[in-house]
Amino acid sequence: MAKAKIAYLCSECGAHSVKWAGQCAECGVWNTLIETTFSAPRSVAGTSATTLEALPDDIEYRHVTGFGEFDRVLGGGLVPGAVVLLGGDPGVGKSTLLQQVSANLMKSVPVCYATGEESLRQIGQRSLRLGLDASAMNLLADTSIGNILSEARRCKAQVLVIDSMQTMISDDVPSAPGSVAQLRDGVGKIVQFAKQNDVAVFVIGHVTKEGAIAGPRVVEHMVDTVLYFESDPASRYSMIRSVKNRFGASGEMGVFAMTETGFLEVSNPSAIFLSRDSVDEPGSVVSVAWEGSRPLLVEIQALVADGNSNYAKRLAQGVDQNRLALLLAVLQRHGSLSVTDEDVFVNVVGGLRISETAVDLPILLAIVSSFRDRAAPERMVCFGEIGLAGEIRPVRFGTERITAAAKQGFTRAIVPKGNMPKQSPKGIDVIGVRRLSEALDAAF
Repeated sequence: MAKAKIAYLCSECGAHSVKWAGQCAECGVWNTLIETTFSAPRSVAGTSATTLEALPDDIEYRHVTGFGEFDRVLGGGLVPGAVVLLGGDPGVGKSTLLQQVSANLMKSVPVCYATGEESLRQIGQRSLRLGLDASAMNLLADTSIGNILSEARRCKAQVLVIDSMQTMISDDVPSAPGSVAQLRDGVGKIVQFAKQNDVAVFVIGHVTKEGAIAGPRVVEHMVDTVLYFESDPASRYSMIRSVKNRFGASGEMGVFAMTETGFLEVSNPSAIFLSRDSVDEPGSVVSVAWEGSRPLLVEIQALVADGNSNYAKRLAQGVDQNRLALLLAVLQRHGSLSVTDEDVFVNVVGGLRISETAVDLPILLAIVSSFRDRAAPERMVCFGEIGLAGEIRPVRFGTERITAAAKQGFTRAIVPKGNMPKQSPKGIDVIGVRRLSEALDAAF
């Protein structure tokens, strides 16, 4: 047997070095090199080449998970042979959701649920609590990657759930569970098993205090899909967002509501992000954000208050705070409105995080509405990017956003001139603007 070798792996990027250093030579991050023991690689049997015409006829087939929102995030369903990495904070409901998904999938395909964190009794208790009909599901309480894959092959499972990756051990790597070497080797074996046997695999991953999935980033590159489970402690709603997806749109979002019987999907997420009682109040404007492959109506709130210190406060929740400072400078220069001595607070209702620039115009209109103590017109919606010269720039999917607002009962839309549709949807008056001053005149 070949002698094991010692090397140092970067926990951030996965690069290896023959000696320890304070800084990783590849990614430049400090104090990330971890000592790891490597054993000699084992020979792997090769596969034969084939042609596209030799592939089966059901090449576009996808497993339906029973949750329309979850299927949307996955890109239309679960692809056979795909490896999906699901991360989230402790207690957010990762195991609960995947157990519900497994029970739904059991109606059409064999499923194997492997856990390294719970006992089989605990799995059974959760199943009874959720009222799931999954008595025929293959359950396994083990931490050995090799044994789990062997059992999944024996029971001819087409869907495999591993909970969680940080508890799994690969017998070929003599290091502790959750280490960089264990994660790299374990995920590599899972990917190889999934591709060769056409088995879809869900892998639950822990997250760090910064919110990123624990382990080297190379693990996220190895899998097909990376999902993040987000939850606001003050809300009963949870969101799953895809940050990588080889079979669908990245950035897609699904909304779920936690109940006593598990998760329920929210088919109309716009309803939970709109507070009809406060939309008609000063400082509140409705916008249309684009999340993944669909429009989402959100409420932007702003509060302008007298400053009590020499330094005015600028606080943004749900949008980029640096972007807020830039927009306030544009408002002063091209909107003839200065809030230099005022404290400005901006919030996206519902805890949603918006990264696109289409909410620039709604943010400024909400700030002006709060500063003047004048509510925006009833059932008005707006969107648009604002340039440094005060121009209103068009955004993507303008017509689709306007159509979504009309379906929700909005009767007036202020949009960039470049997003004016050739024919406005029925029931909504669309106003196209080129400059910030025109938008302010149209709104107030």
